[in-house]
Amino acid sequence: MPPLFYLQVALALFTIALVATWYKLGRAQEPSDRGFPKPVHLAIGFGTNFFDTLGIGSYAPTTALFRIFTLVPDERIPGTLTVGHVLPTILQAFLYTTLIEIDFRTLSILIAVSVLGAFLGAGVVAAWPRRKIQLGMGSALLIAAVLFTLTNLGVVPGGGTALSLSGTKLLAAAAGNFMLGALMTLGIGLYGPSLIMISFLGMDPRASFPIMMGSCAFLMVVAGIRFVRAQAYRQRPALGLTLGGLPAVLIAAFIVKSLSLSTVRWLVVVVVLYTAVTMLRSAIKRT
Repeated sequence: MPPLFYLQVALALFTIALVATWYKLGRAQEPSDRGFPKPVHLAIGFGTNFFDTLGIGSYAPTTALFRIFTLVPDERIPGTLTVGHVLPTILQAFLYTTLIEIDFRTLSILIAVSVLGAFLGAGVVAAWPRRKIQLGMGSALLIAAVLFTLTNLGVVPGGGTALSLSGTKLLAAAAGNFMLGALMTLGIGLYGPSLIMISFLGMDPRASFPIMMGSCAFLMVVAGIRFVRAQAYRQRPALGLTLGGLPAVLIAAFIVKSLSLSTVRWLVVVVVLYTAVTMLRSAIKRT
């Protein structure tokens, strides 16, 4: 069996562990959080995961929409993002690790360090009060807006043709992915920073897709289990992200495949900046 097969088996086992934990421990924390997801939850799940599959990322847009429609308290947004988006991201990981060729050693190392970063980060974020979450996520969203802007302006390095890393470049990528895994638990998506890092190190930008989605799939399972156990999320919106997101991934991957995303990215920049400013204002008022 090729090494990739064992990686996918491990991901399948991680998925079973997450679903079992969510089924056993998942529960609504208040009456409004009970029942089947609302149409707005499903719509957000579909839209954000559709563009996530095409490489835009889902965390920043979902955070913005949650705040615009006042669907999730700020302190529960990181956990809801992670728990709700994890199964669609796992589906992306299975698709892109199969469709895009990349060196297995590079892929497995970068996934492993991102999982470690998420494990350490989720344990800290799950216990934070609302003001810390607002400050952390507001800052993270500002970073995300900058990354979107750099991508739109073509500042992001074009990348090379390499499908593997070694030596100091591999160490640099591992350190970077560890930090990105930890930041994921604060709500800053891994996709944009990962694409910039991988391109800067001379890899083929297409190789970023299995790295991004494989890393996110594994680390989101680990972080998601911790958020579920801590009850640091909202059940109904998270379920909406999942149920709306799974068909969106399949449509984006097999039907749409590619799309002119520049206009969408500029729209995301505006929405994310607005959300970052309002979240930071809320945190400042709490002082």
